[in-house]
Parts: sequence; structure tokens; C-alpha cells
Amino acid sequence: MMVNRGKFNCGGCASVPSKVAKYPLRGLDIHHHAPQFVHAERPVLTPLNRRPSILHHHSSRIRRLDSKVSSKLAFPSQPNGVTKLATVRHMPTSDTYWEQYFVLFDSASDVFSLITPHHVRRALSEAPENVATLIQVITARLFNLISDHTFPSSTPASVTSYATSFIKSASSSHEKSPTKEVLNCVRVLQRVLPVVFEVQGESSTFEQEVIWKREEVWNRDEPAGEPQFVIEDEDEDEPHSEKQTEGATSPKPKPKTKFLPSLGERLFNAITDLLFCCGFTLPKSIQVDHHKINYVIWEKGVGSTSSLGNNTAFDSNKTEVLRLLLVLLSRQVYIPAASLFTKPSLASLHIVQKMPRRDVLTILCSLLNTAMNSSTTDTITIGTIAGKLPYNHLVFKGEDPRTTLISTCLQLLCVLLDFQSGSARDPIVDGQPASPTAKTNAFRYFIVKLHRTQDFEYLFDGMMGILEQQTATVKNLLPGAKKSLPYMTETIILFWKLIELNKKFCTYILESERSMDFIAHLLFYCVEIKDKPEQHGVCRAISYIIQTLSAEPGFGFRITNPIRVQLPTKWGPVDTAADFLIHAVYAVVATTSGALTSLYPALIIALSNAAPFFKNIGVSSSARLLQLFNSFSNPLFLLSDEGHPRLLFFMLEVFSSVIYYHPAENPNITYGILQSRKVFEDLGTFTLTRGLREIQRVQLAKEELAKKVNNPKAKAKVEEVELADAGAEKARLLESEGAGHRGSQERDLEVGGSPRTSQDETTTRSFVSPTSDNPYGNVGSPISEKARGKMRERRSLSVDTINPLDRAAITIGRNGFVPTQEWVTSWQQGLPLDTVMIFISDVIQKVEDMQRHTTIPSSRVIEFLSHIKLDHVFPTKPPISARRFMWSDASLVWLTSLIWGEIYVRGMTPLGIWNATNVRLFFVKHSQSHQRQITETVTNVVGGFLRRTSETQVRQRGS
Repeated sequence: MMVNRGKFNCGGCASVPSKVAKYPLRGLDIHHHAPQFVHAERPVLTPLNRRPSILHHHSSRIRRLDSKVSSKLAFPSQPNGVTKLATVRHMPTSDTYWEQYFVLFDSASDVFSLITPHHVRRALSEAPENVATLIQVITARLFNLISDHTFPSSTPASVTSYATSFIKSASSSHEKSPTKEVLNCVRVLQRVLPVVFEVQGESSTFEQEVIWKREEVWNRDEPAGEPQFVIEDEDEDEPHSEKQTEGATSPKPKPKTKFLPSLGERLFNAITDLLFCCGFTLPKSIQVDHHKINYVIWEKGVGSTSSLGNNTAFDSNKTEVLRLLLVLLSRQVYIPAASLFTKPSLASLHIVQKMPRRDVLTILCSLLNTAMNSSTTDTITIGTIAGKLPYNHLVFKGEDPRTTLISTCLQLLCVLLDFQSGSARDPIVDGQPASPTAKTNAFRYFIVKLHRTQDFEYLFDGMMGILEQQTATVKNLLPGAKKSLPYMTETIILFWKLIELNKKFCTYILESERSMDFIAHLLFYCVEIKDKPEQHGVCRAISYIIQTLSAEPGFGFRITNPIRVQLPTKWGPVDTAADFLIHAVYAVVATTSGALTSLYPALIIALSNAAPFFKNIGVSSSARLLQLFNSFSNPLFLLSDEGHPRLLFFMLEVFSSVIYYHPAENPNITYGILQSRKVFEDLGTFTLTRGLREIQRVQLAKEELAKKVNNPKAKAKVEEVELADAGAEKARLLESEGAGHRGSQERDLEVGGSPRTSQDETTTRSFVSPTSDNPYGNVGSPISEKARGKMRERRSLSVDTINPLDRAAITIGRNGFVPTQEWVTSWQQGLPLDTVMIFISDVIQKVEDMQRHTTIPSSRVIEFLSHIKLDHVFPTKPPISARRFMWSDASLVWLTSLIWGEIYVRGMTPLGIWNATNVRLFFVKHSQSHQRQITETVTNVVGGFLRRTSETQVRQRGS
């Protein structure tokens, strides 16, 4: 049937312009008044004969709808359904069996519910050739549909047309819709490929044979017109071997055979075309002539100054195609962590190394701009309108297509910018990783190339908007009124990748007036999620980001800026960014009961990096610093783990930096140091035996206190709780240990050797900056003769020998660690205590003289400390040497597993993309969760306001 331009006359109404088609119409609507049928002739209709025809038409539609529903329900079990993949061997590609995979499904949920991983896994085991044929048939149909002139079919523009198209698709199974078939091809591949990757594991034989094998054919005289497989990088810094300028003078003879692009290469090209297909993912209005593929950036931002306009259907189609791309890249998930760098994903290597420059730049900018416009989108949908209403997430259970698209864009950005495996690893120059190149990872390379200030501003504003939205969900007066953003983890990791790869962007961030506000949002989010075990990986990433930023000079210059973020009242008054940083670190360390010990080093190092710039630290912040120091110097904490002494080392560096650079501007900190001087003095003569005795004394004191509470008349055994003469016992211990040490040195010299060098230097050096020549960091600065004498006096009391272990030493350590005196000596002698002890000895006498005849309030002492000068004690200040975060193979594997772990969890609902497959990159632990109903939530909120009885509260906690 051909339709010409002009008028189409339908008997029921006046002549109206018809829908003009250039090609044969297959099931398309002709008349806008009668979309179900077209009249060839004008019948004589009356109210009496009109009603039966309409009823008959609707009854036939219902029968077709019932038939299709029955076909769907029977597809998993019927002989001709999905089970046939495993029961009938060697089905040809021409078999009509494959047709149902294109027309039966109407949504992604249909595909993922009717085809299970068990079905595909069984077919791979019993009839692998059928799975290979399925992939080949699906991809071939996809390639043909994309080039077909009927694709894409018209997109519904309203809710009514959506409903009409849904009813038509459900009732008219015989009518073909190219757009629906393309989506079904994409969805079936999303379902099948993860199971193929899982079964293959580290081996890629099936994948290599089916997806990446290139067919060799006879080379005809005419040239193969495949320009999209040629890499043309015009950047002068990266010349390519493809540019053969000398080949013009001496042309090479054409080979007799050539290799066609593999199925995987053509699939990536098809995905790229679908992402920029007018009428499918882009507006039809931007189509040029008959070319429906137009490589334009989706939205304004990086590389583009205009938006094409958002559309719910286009957003949904983009998400479907991007999800298939994510599935292809998920090959890494099924490789063990030990093999992550040696067995790279072939799909990931192709997209970061073989994709043309035009495609890389267009995809990268489109993903970035879509994600960054999330907080300022002008799309008007049910989801965006409902998002501004309180408790909308309890009423509208479905996820907004725009939100899903933003999440998928962020996930892909994180995966592409993180990928470093095989030949995609960054080059190594002089033993250090260098910047990525276009040949290693083109996406990382072009992120490095960003340099325009307006691009940096756009990216910063986009991520700041996301963080502000998230903070607003917590500060809301109504508890739980807004839902947390689902893509916070991806946003944080993307920010980390941007500052890691692009140093100019990192500098721009720290030079911005809002830099400390951004850091405050990060720390605030970290504190909010610290009690959720499933979010501890995100907390760890934030701690590394803070350490990375704190090592930059711009961080120190901005640390005294005020925080403009409106924080909840529980934080109390926070004057500067330094105060907030101290409070946040204290909140993470002091309130997690050791559950986040992996975060402590990075956060305390951030404090150490920022300490030389501390000024006017408040009273509460200074108290938090001293509380952290007292906790880290506790013998029970010091001796329980091999890495705990380094936290004490970093805290001592914080105090040393304050004393060196700004003692007068931080009187609250120096006053706290004077109040805790006994703790500093005890550290100077700390031994294993003394630490064990202190732990035993505290434990006995707790037991006696418990006995007193239970039996007030009982007396405590003072001789067990308190040592009779602690000073004399310590002196005897030091004398005996010192004698043993001298004897061991004499024995070493008698046999012609040199004095023994234990592990102390190696262990201590691991605590300090690798860029510092002095193993003790700031301690190695030029100091006065008085300071040198104090150092000699302290070290003369140190011991190096092994003391017999008490039984307590065996049980005090974690994970089988047993502290020894040699280990204690190795870190105790390297503690940077000298600066603090010199300060105490120089100032304490003056303070005591002030208080000798009268009681001086602390305000007078602080006023005295605010005018103190230590130039006579420390004539020169040491150079500021910050500790940077250093990437290692272990940290790269950890971040990759964190990214894919988040993607895996997000993919569990509603489709369950990777569910029921054996993931090898990380460990999956399933826990049964119960979703709260709307009524229960409202009851909880109202009950909280009305203070329900304790019985009800106990029952809720149990549930």
C-alpha cells in the first residue's frame, strides 16, 4: 500500500491531510480519527448497525490480548519456548522459533522475568551452539532494523497516545513495530550476555569465537567502505600509525583476503548509532535529510551550548541502550580480583582503545552533561513534579526515567574512567604512573585534556548541586520527607576521578570560594552514612578524597574560610572549615566503635596535612583533637593492632605543626597540650610491660567498680588496683632492660659484628612522608641546643630489648597479632615527641609561676598563650611536606570492586540484571529486607510525634 502526498478522504469526516509516508506502511495509523481501521468505501452507518461492529471489534481485540498474555505466560515452560534452547540441538538461523524473541515482549521486565539465568545457563551447558545462534540472530536483526527505513517508528507524545500504543501492541501481535523489535533485541542481549560471561569465567573461548572472531573473506577490487572503523586522532601530542604519509609514493599491493569486522565491533557501532538516532533517542527535528544518525551532544554543557530537549520516551530508550553497553563492560565482574589486570575485558578494551575519536568525545560529553544537569533539569514529568512533594517516594513507587538515565550515565562514566587493565594501564615513567594516552584509555585521556574554565565551572556546579540536594534530604524538618539520591556514590567517585586525572580541575576546585563548602558536603554525607555497613566503602572513598585534596597547597590556604553550608543543629557552632574537618573526623573515629579503622589513617593524615595552616581553632575543636590523641595513646588501643601506632604518630605531627607554625594563633590547642602533658611524658618512656600493666589496672578497676555497684559494702583490693610505687618499679624495669640491651650490644661487638639494627627504622619510615628525607618528618628541622639536649635525655631512657611476654599480650592483639618489646621499641623511638616536649618544658614553668600566688583562670592562661613566641626555641621552621594518597594495585582493585558492587546492587531492582550469576570480583551477601508500607511509615512518623508507648517502640525495633 502506497500513500501519496495530498488529501486522504475518510467517509466519516471532511478531507484532512493524511500522514504521509515515503515507504510502504506496515501497521502505521493513517487517519487521526480512526486509528484502528481505514475505510476503503464510505458505508452507510446508523446507530443501529454501528454498535454491533464496535462491540465485535473490541471483543476480537480482547481475544488477541488474552492470546498474547497466554503466550507470555507459557513461554518459560512450553516446548516451543525458551526451554527449546537446551532441548533441541543445532537449530538453524532460519527457524521461525527465533521470531518470538523480537515480538513477544513488551517491556524490559517481560524479558527479565520470562528468561531466567537458569534457562541460559542450561542451554550453554547442553546446547551451546543454540546460544551462539541466538546471539547471532538477535544482533543480525538489530543491525538490519537500524538500517531499515521504517525505523524508528513514531514515538508517542502524550499519555493518551502511550495508552493507545500499549493497547495496540498488546492486542495486535501480528503488527510489527521496528522500535519495539530493536528494544527487544537490546533487552535479550542484556539478559543473555551476563550468563555467558559468568559461565566463561576467566576463559573467553566462547566469547572470542562468537563475538570477537573476524571472518576472512576474499578482497574484491572495490574498497570496503567502512570509515567508522578508522581511528583519526587529530591531536598533535598523540600521532597515530594510521597516518601513513609516506605510503602515497609507494602504494602497497592489496592483499587477496581481508577480515570483516567482528560481531562485537559491529555491535558497538550499532549501540553508538542508537544513542544518536533521530526519532529514537534524539528529536526527529534535528535529522539531516535522510540521515537519521546524527552525532550531536545530548545536552548543553561541555562541548555544547544548546540542549536538544528532553523527552520521557527518548530518556527511556537511552537508558535501555546504555544498559546494554554497561552489560558488555560488566565482563570484569566475572574475573577474580587476582586476574583483573592480566585478563582484561575485550569489550572494555575495544571501547577505550578502538572506538573512533568522534564517538568517544560525543559519548563522553553526552554522559557528562546529562549527569551534571540532573539538579537543574527542565524536564516536566510525573517524577520531577512528584520529586518536589514530601514523601513522594512512598506514593510513587516507580522510578522516574530521568533519574534512571542519570544513574546509568554516572555508572558508565565511573566504569570507563576507572578501567585500567592489560594494555589500558597508564604508562609508567621513571617508576611513577604517568598521564593516560589516547592509546591506553581514550576516555581518561580526554578528561585530562579538559582545560576551559567554563567547563570546570559547569562540572563543579553540577556536582555541587547533587550534593546540595542530598544534604537537603537530611536537613528537612519532616523526617524522611525526601528520598536520598540514588546516584550519590557514583557522583563521589566521578569527582575523585576528575581531580585525580585533571590537575587543572583540582586546582580550580581548591581556588574556588566554594571549595570548603563542597568538602563540607562530602564530610557531612560521610558522617550520615557511617553507621550503615553497606556504605562503608563510600566512606572510605571520601576519606581518600579528603586526603588527596589536603595534600594540595590550595587546601591549606582555604582551610580557614568559614563554612557557608547550613548544618543541622547537632553539629553546634562551627566557625571555619578546619573546625568542621576536626569535628567530622572525630565523629567518624569516636562513634563507630572500631568498625571503620580502615578510614582512620587517611582522615588523620588529612588533619596532619592541614595542621600547618590551622588558625584560631575553637575550644570544642581543640578538645576533639586532644580526645583523639588520648584515645590513640591508650595502651589498649596501641597494643591491639600493628598499624595503630601510626595514628598516634600522625596526631603528634598535628601538634608539632601547630607549635612550629602558628602557636600564638591556636592558644586553645596549646592549652590542651599543657593539660595533657603527663600523657606526652608517659609516651616518652612507654614499654610493653608498662602498657600491659596499665591495661590490667584499668580492667581491675572496672571489675571493682562493678562489684561496688552490685555490693556497696565490699572493699576494693587497692593493692591490685594501684601499684605501690609506680615510679620505683618503672625505674627498676628501665634499669634491667637497659642492662640487657647493653649486654646484647657487647655480645654483638665481641663476635666482630656491628651494633644490631632492628626493624625500628623500617617500621618508622612507613609512618612518614615518602618525599621527606628525614624519617621523622617535621622533627628533623634545625632546633636549638636546648632541644637537642632534651632529645638526648628522652632517648637515654628508651629500651630496645625483649621483655618476657605476659599472658595478656597473647590475648590483647587482634587477628592473631601479638605485641613484642622489639615492636614497641621500633615505633616508640620514632614518635615525634620532641617538639611537644620542648614546648611543654619551655612554657609550663611560666604558667606555674603565674599561678603560684593566686588562682589564675584559664582565660588568662589562654591570653598568655595567644602572645607566645617560640623563635628562641625553634629558630627555623621545617618545610611543609604533605602526604599524598598513593595508588597501588590493591587500591585500584578495591575501587573497581566498589564501582561494580554499587552497579550490581542498583541492578537488583527492578530487573535483576546480574542476579543469580556467580560474580567473582567481589563477594555478594544477600540479606532479606522488608519494604515498609505507606501506612506503616505514616504510623511511624505520627507515632514519633505523639510519643507512643514503650511497648510499641520495642515491637517496632524488633521488626
